[in-house]
Amino acid sequence: MAGFGYQALVSILSHLVFIALTWWTLQGVQIEKLLKPNRVVQARLFYILLTIVIGSTVSNFFLDYLSWSRQLPLIFRGG
Repeated sequence: MAGFGYQALVSILSHLVFIALTWWTLQGVQIEKLLKPNRVVQARLFYILLTIVIGSTVSNFFLDYLSWSRQLPLIFRGG
């Protein structure tokens, strides 16, 4: 049961780290030029949603890769 708690903690931290990293990265992109003028609230919401989508996707890739790398040694076990 403790393994599930550890996995949940790693997943939460991974998502938060990659969402924060994505937010920081998107600060260097001028997305405002793609949006209509005087739509500040919509632009901010778009920015937040885009950050969550990209950060979660990258985090899921990282977590899948981590899980697969842990399962890889099972190939070499006899049986």
